[in-house]
Amino acid sequence: MAGIKENIFPNNISSDKAMAELASIIEVYNVTADNMQNAHEELQLEVERLRSELKEKNELLERKNRLTALGEMAAGVAHEIRNPLGGIRLYASMLHSDLAGQPEALRLVEKVSGGILVVESIIKDMLTFTQGQGASKVEVNLYGLITETLVYCKPSLDDKNIVVNYSGVEKKTLVDVDLIMMQQVLSNLILNAADEMPSGGEVIVRAEKVNDESGFKNMIEVIDNGKGISEEVIKKVFDPFFTTKDSGIGLGLAIVHRLVESQNGIISVRNGVNGGAIFKILLP
Repeated sequence: MAGIKENIFPNNISSDKAMAELASIIEVYNVTADNMQNAHEELQLEVERLRSELKEKNELLERKNRLTALGEMAAGVAHEIRNPLGGIRLYASMLHSDLAGQPEALRLVEKVSGGILVVESIIKDMLTFTQGQGASKVEVNLYGLITETLVYCKPSLDDKNIVVNYSGVEKKTLVDVDLIMMQQVLSNLILNAADEMPSGGEVIVRAEKVNDESGFKNMIEVIDNGKGISEEVIKKVFDPFFTTKDSGIGLGLAIVHRLVESQNGIISVRNGVNGGAIFKILLP
C-alpha cells in the first residue's frame, strides 16, 4: 500500500499540469477565435465600404457618360440655332432703322430684339456647358473675390431683399482658382440661393482650410435658409436641362459643376439640419 501511495502524488502533479496546459490552449483558442471574429467583422465593413465606393464611382462614370452625350447634342443644337439667329438679328436691326418715327411698330421690333437676346443667352450657356475649359489658376484672396462677385449680384439681391453674410470667411484666406470661373461659380450659387427665398432672407458664405484625404485643402459653402431640396431633386440638381423653376433651361448648376471640376474640385449639395440647402465646394 505504501508503494501505491507514493505513485499518486506524481500523477496528481501530471494531471494539474495537463489541465493548466489545456486551459492555456482553450484561452489561446478563445483569443484567436475572437480575433478572427473581429477580423471578419472588419473585413465585412471594408467590403461594404468598397461596394459603396464602387457604386458611387459607377454612378459618377454613368453620369459623366450621360453628360458627354448631352453635351454633344447641346453643342450641335446651339450651332444650328446660332446661324439663323444671326440673320434674324440683322433683319430686326434693319427694321428698327426703317421704322424710325413709328413708335408702335418700334415697340414690336424691340420685343423681337429682346427675344433674340434671350435665345442668345441660352445658346451662350449651352456652349459654356459643352466646351471643355482649361483653368488658369492664380492665388486669389477669397474674401476679396466674394466682395467683387457681390457687386455684380447686388441688383438682383436687393430686388429680392436678400442679405449675403460672409463674415465667416477670413480676410486673408488665399485659394488657387481660376478667377473668372470662380466668380461665375459663386454668383450662380448665390443667386440660386436667393431664388429659394422669394420673401427675402440671408445667404451665408463660409470657408475654411481642410485636410481632406483626397488632397483637398479648401472648403467653401453657400448656405440659404429656404425650404431645402427634396432627396429626388438632390440626385438631379447638377444634371443639365433639369430645373424646378418656371424660367430658364436648367443649365446654371450644371455649368457650376463643370467649372468646379475644371479647377480639379468637387461640388455637392445637402440639406441643413434646420432647413435650407448647403452647396459645398472642395478645392485643392
